[in-house]
Amino acid sequence: MSSHKHHEHLERIKDAVTNTDTLNASEKTETIKRIEEWIAEDKAEGIIYEELIEIANSIKPLLAELGLIN
Repeated sequence: MSSHKHHEHLERIKDAVTNTDTLNASEKTETIKRIEEWIAEDKAEGIIYEELIEIANSIKPLLAELGLIN
């Protein structure tokens, strides 16, 4: 699942937790807190991935020039 779709899925779960009558206020707070942590981690992973792709693309010509890759 892509980071963006994963984020959307977590937001839908967060909304469902907020609107449920099954959990008490404390359970909702703890669950929302955990989901928000997952969302932050998901965003960070996406940023790291994009930066690694950018670095890899800029290093490829150098590696080719050195004869390390074709």
